[in-house]
Amino acid sequence: MDLGRAGAAVVTDALTRGLLDDAAVFPPGLAPLPDAVAAHDKHTASAYAAMVGPLVVSAAGLAELSEVVAGRETRLSLTVTLPGGPAGIADVLNAVDGLPVTVDSLEIAVPQGMPVAEFLSAVDGCPVPVAVEIPRDERRIPLLQALAGTPHKAKFRTGGTSAEYYPDEAELAAAIRAAVEAGVPFKATAGLHHAVRNTDPATGFEQHGFLNLLLAAEAADRAASTEEVVALLAERDGAVVAGRIRDLAPERLAAARARFTSFGTCSITDPLTELTGLGLIGDPA
Repeated sequence: MDLGRAGAAVVTDALTRGLLDDAAVFPPGLAPLPDAVAAHDKHTASAYAAMVGPLVVSAAGLAELSEVVAGRETRLSLTVTLPGGPAGIADVLNAVDGLPVTVDSLEIAVPQGMPVAEFLSAVDGCPVPVAVEIPRDERRIPLLQALAGTPHKAKFRTGGTSAEYYPDEAELAAAIRAAVEAGVPFKATAGLHHAVRNTDPATGFEQHGFLNLLLAAEAADRAASTEEVVALLAERDGAVVAGRIRDLAPERLAAARARFTSFGTCSITDPLTELTGLGLIGDPA
């Protein structure tokens, strides 16, 4: 391998390792679980396997999953979502006991009205890492501050099935800055269908770009102004966004990825296609 290709490989790895959580069973993909497991196995056996995180399934889907993985010889890495809150932790751990799976993390929502202290008490001692789905209400900042110094990370919803689920640039910038200031890494999920900020032509929804989030995380990490973080989230020019990613020094890219750890995507290949088109990675096929 020549030095140029070696350098490109290092940058690619730093940018994309573990970036893509496989959320194929969730909207808008809604892949049947057997198909999602089969596709995930292909992804994790591919040349781009290092970019792929665990398969994301809901707690409600574990009964079906037990049938899908029956007789499996290799362990399946999972992230399990608990939209109903931490009361379901024990049931999830019981459901996966004895299955050929490894639960890498739980993504747990904070129920409406549950105080921060009560939630943290409920997840204290959980034997697997927890990503706390941060509510978009007055509990957001206190919860992020309370997560400081814990083993937990934050999870931000960046979209959904209707326009109100998409936080605007100012709201998302405030959430990112609060997480960074608290020293809490975060992942994102929903609505990140493209690398760069865009307007969905079918729905008209204003969608965040996952590369915009990475740049915003890097800016917040170096204590950039709120205005700069908002502007980075709002940038729609793919060439500009890709250029900023390329210009990041290795230590700044590493800092950004330490803050923004991964995002859920219902398609693993679509982000790879866009990253290739932007010239940020080579053809991963």
